[in-house]
Amino acid sequence: MSLFHSHDHHDHAGHGHGHHHGHSHHGEDAGPVGFPWRRAGLAALLVAFAVAAASLVQVRSGEATVITRFGNPARVLLDPGLSWRWPAPFEAAIPVDLRLRTTSSGLQDVGTRDGLRIIVQAYVAWQVQGDPDNVKRFMRAVQNQPDEAARQIRTFVGSALETTAASFDLANLINTDANQVRIGDFENQLRQQIEKQLLDTYGVRVLQVGVERLTLPSVTLNATVDRMRAERETIATERTAIGKREAAQIRSAAERDARIVEADATVKAADIEAQSRVEAALIYGRAYASSPQLYNLLRSLDTLGTIVGPSTKLILRTDAAPFRVLVDGPPTLSEGKQDGKAGTQP
Repeated sequence: MSLFHSHDHHDHAGHGHGHHHGHSHHGEDAGPVGFPWRRAGLAALLVAFAVAAASLVQVRSGEATVITRFGNPARVLLDPGLSWRWPAPFEAAIPVDLRLRTTSSGLQDVGTRDGLRIIVQAYVAWQVQGDPDNVKRFMRAVQNQPDEAARQIRTFVGSALETTAASFDLANLINTDANQVRIGDFENQLRQQIEKQLLDTYGVRVLQVGVERLTLPSVTLNATVDRMRAERETIATERTAIGKREAAQIRSAAERDARIVEADATVKAADIEAQSRVEAALIYGRAYASSPQLYNLLRSLDTLGTIVGPSTKLILRTDAAPFRVLVDGPPTLSEGKQDGKAGTQP
């Protein structure tokens, strides 16, 4: 029995050994051959994808992309779409805005030609030229930092404002008389000062220059008010003198016209009076021819009207002519005829 038992034990051990050997052989075939190669391939694919993504450049519409090689602008991409570059740190892509931009100078305290101070603020509408040479020039000027362009242009315009203002008097910039204001000339001169230098230095084209704000500090304001008051007083004095001169001319012409009218009226009055005397003489003549007594009565009354006035005091006989008619009354027609007949008797 012991032999049988030993044999069984031996078989059991052999079986266990065979099982162990088979398991070890299966591990040697699966581990080193299949799994590590799949992981390495996947990692290589991810690295290749990352390199491709880092090398891809997108150029947007309205922009230029500058490819710099170790910080130096090497290529300029202008066409919208996708392009390639070497990954960092060999090459880098920097976008440059080619659209119209506006930069303000901010408030600048500058001096005019006549020694007064003004506060002025101007703006510049500018645009980077869309060609490779000017884009590279722009990048070199701003040291590969496009956002710095506005700050540098603002400083540049502030210096140009100081120079431009020194060429104009205050009255050419601020004046109640619109004909003396030369803001347009101020803007044109400011543009001439900055246009060529911005193009040569930055590759930037200036499209428009304008004055946003123009005001006066308190000291200049007081001096300006005093000057304007003196100008107003001078203008008022001149206009007063002109008014007095014109009034004298009008008055002289009116007096001359009045004298002419008065002379004409005097002549006409004399003519009318002479004509009336002639007509009165004719009427008197006709009255005397028709009735001598009536004529004598009328002439006596006319004489009384000429001699006696409102303040006249006379003491006369009432039976003497021409006052006799006041007592006797007008002669009757029969008495007149008798007197006429009596006058005709020898």
